[in-house]
Amino acid sequence: MAPPRPRLSRRDALRLGSLALPALALPGLLTACGSAAGTTGPAGNVLRVAQTADPKILDPQKQGDLFSMNVLINLFDTLTTRGPDNQLKPGLALSWSSPEPLTWRFKLRPGVKFHNGEPCDANAVAFSINRLLDPATKSPIVELRYVKHAVAVDPLTVDLRCSQPDPIIPAKVSLFGGVAVPPGYLKKVGSAGFAKHPVGTGPFTFEEFQRDHQLRMRANPAYWGGKPAFDELVFLPMPDPSSALASLQSDEVDIVANLTPDAALQIQGYPGVEIRHFPGIRTSYLSLDTTQGPLRDVRVRQALNHAVDVPLLIKAVLDGKAREVPTMFPRESFGFDPSITPYTRDVGEAKRLLAAAGYPDGFDTSITAQTADSNVAEAISGLLSKAGVRARVDLVDTGTYSSRLTSSNRGALGPIYLAASTGWTLDAESLVQSNVRHDRRQSRWHNAEADRLVDAEELSLAPADRQRAFTSLQQLLKQEAPFVFLYQIDNTYAVNTRPTWQPGVVGVLAMASAKVTP
Repeated sequence: MAPPRPRLSRRDALRLGSLALPALALPGLLTACGSAAGTTGPAGNVLRVAQTADPKILDPQKQGDLFSMNVLINLFDTLTTRGPDNQLKPGLALSWSSPEPLTWRFKLRPGVKFHNGEPCDANAVAFSINRLLDPATKSPIVELRYVKHAVAVDPLTVDLRCSQPDPIIPAKVSLFGGVAVPPGYLKKVGSAGFAKHPVGTGPFTFEEFQRDHQLRMRANPAYWGGKPAFDELVFLPMPDPSSALASLQSDEVDIVANLTPDAALQIQGYPGVEIRHFPGIRTSYLSLDTTQGPLRDVRVRQALNHAVDVPLLIKAVLDGKAREVPTMFPRESFGFDPSITPYTRDVGEAKRLLAAAGYPDGFDTSITAQTADSNVAEAISGLLSKAGVRARVDLVDTGTYSSRLTSSNRGALGPIYLAASTGWTLDAESLVQSNVRHDRRQSRWHNAEADRLVDAEELSLAPADRQRAFTSLQQLLKQEAPFVFLYQIDNTYAVNTRPTWQPGVVGVLAMASAKVTP
């Protein structure tokens, strides 16, 4: 067994305020006899991937969550794509341009066919985009909200015509917004039939879906990008990390995704199992209701940022598997300015600012968080208490959290809530679009200059103009502190000795490039 890595002691963890991480019980793993019900047994040229949940639906235009897209991206292609280097690359489209401010033009890859033999040409792509935009589809995908319609200009050219300039359309069609679906097959079987047996152009073809059991797909021998290096791909839903990790050690699963750092620690060092950490884009922060109470005062908001010792939080609670962020912008996103530094972590300065704002003895407040984030929320509460801010932690289940977050009541999650955003477009617009401009759904801050800068970066097509707006916005965010800025967390996987695979920062489980040792 590999020697254990140095970790903070229980006493050090408790110094955060109240926290010592609970051990994750893995009885099946420790005895090497656990078995997750319903998984496939030892496999030859098959790759078996466990994630927390099944896809919600197999129609790619009627879902909007990464658990679903992790599966569907293996069955369907998108107009553009990203590799492990995180750079935007050709997918179904070989090139793209904006011939005028309200149009994006995509030149398509010739000869691509859907799994049923239909051509994936400009008519098919235009049909796909227009189906996504059709209110009758009831798609939760909002990235193409400024696209009015798609037009096939010629057999291999598609125009997306917009109601206002959108500089990141090419990035938005790299995942959720850019899937191509077969018009003929959809007209034949209808949306319900399509969702039962999806047909795409991707590297794998659909075989079978047994909800709460497994989803199987086969390598596509006619794939335009070349047949994958293994024959079968299986996705297994395993919401319990202990069961997933037990299945990994008993050779029923090859990759376990969506691991939290504390879950990964429990298996580290076991023979034949490796924990792999990759930089991630998911960025966490505290949303502050700046419209009422103590949080209306910028000095109070700055004090909270000084009080929350993010490097210590990362070390003690996340096993070092995250990176501090100066504002809400992750490092890999377009718009990030490395010259902007994080807040200094200084409890004395936090107390001074609170006293200057009229709170020499601190104040009482609350932090709302999802149950799964209880460790982080409790640790933040402990850090704030050192400055005199007494923040009660209110934990809610995921469904309740989501319904309150998306409701019209911007105070539904209380004065402070712990949030995270996955800016999968790798453009900073995705991180601020719902949170900053005063009229957006989750904004709790009204600042005219921030509104102007959001408009500047959203409506300009020139990268240099957008970068200037983003830099100024980051400077303003740090100065006015409408959030407490935290970290971007790593993507963590547990794997056995069979697969070779590297994800990008978004962590999408696109497995076509993986290799498997039988």
